[in-house]
Amino acid sequence: MSLNVYVTRKIPDDGISRLRTICDTVEVNPHDRSLTYEELIVQTKGRSALLTMLSDKIDANLIQEARELRIIANYAVGYDNIDIDAATAKGIVVTNTPGVLTNSTADMAWALLFSAARKIVNGDTLTRTGMFRGWEPMLLLGGDLTGKTLGIIGAGRIGTAVALRSRGWDMKVLYTTQTSRNSILEETLHAKRVDLDTLLTESDFVSLNTRFSEETRHLIGASELSKMKPTAYLVNTARGAVIDETALVEALQNRQIAGAGLDVYEEEPILKPGLAELDNVVLAPHLGSATIETRAKMSLMAAEDIIAVINNQRPKNPVNPEAITLR
Repeated sequence: MSLNVYVTRKIPDDGISRLRTICDTVEVNPHDRSLTYEELIVQTKGRSALLTMLSDKIDANLIQEARELRIIANYAVGYDNIDIDAATAKGIVVTNTPGVLTNSTADMAWALLFSAARKIVNGDTLTRTGMFRGWEPMLLLGGDLTGKTLGIIGAGRIGTAVALRSRGWDMKVLYTTQTSRNSILEETLHAKRVDLDTLLTESDFVSLNTRFSEETRHLIGASELSKMKPTAYLVNTARGAVIDETALVEALQNRQIAGAGLDVYEEEPILKPGLAELDNVVLAPHLGSATIETRAKMSLMAAEDIIAVINNQRPKNPVNPEAITLR
């Protein structure tokens, strides 16, 4: 069956090569940037499949214009960039890439946690700029991890993986979840499920791993930050808008909390005023899944789902299974 695929950004060759073994046309955005919305509409027309990034806005208008589209394979776990209802109404299957990036994202959360708590970036800058004058007893004092309390907001796949990594530091684990209790964390770590206020009040480190929705938008704002310990650190590898970034800037400026580590931003890639100037926050450019192995697996996973739909087979990772029609 004829297959015309457009990939909105250069990705590892694993998935592209797989698509090219059976597809008539596989075109990849040649620019080293995201397409504008207008460019995206043009490139989507006449395509049977679209492999998109989280930064691509796939709204009802674009979906309406894409008259031949059968599948949108999102190169991410999240899919809040896509109007799922509009896609489903047109019988367009939407897929994502869950599971494969769990460990790399959990590792990133810990990288941010360590970097913020032990002032690694500050120390690197100090050393590179020739300001390191030798060992000093009061130089860049950070916070210990061993025996402290780790709070997990959103104990799904990634939140669970983040929590399990705490075993090496003998940490107490608290967690919140919108669904059922997490038996893995409770049995393995003796973790305790608590409400959000309790978690914020008692935790020394807070890791945000919740899904993004209108319910979780600004889940952490000025009120929530005020409940945290002045010695606590906040880490976000979920979605930027889960935090009220303006409130976070103010809390960090006032040393209301000790620090933060961010991999995502509310208006990504734009930072709220004042954030970049702070010395108690580590800022990463959305690197959660950025390992060679993980990104390659994501590429192949998206490609396999595209091939399945075009071949009238059930994809492995549909987010709107009601749109699947096997012909």
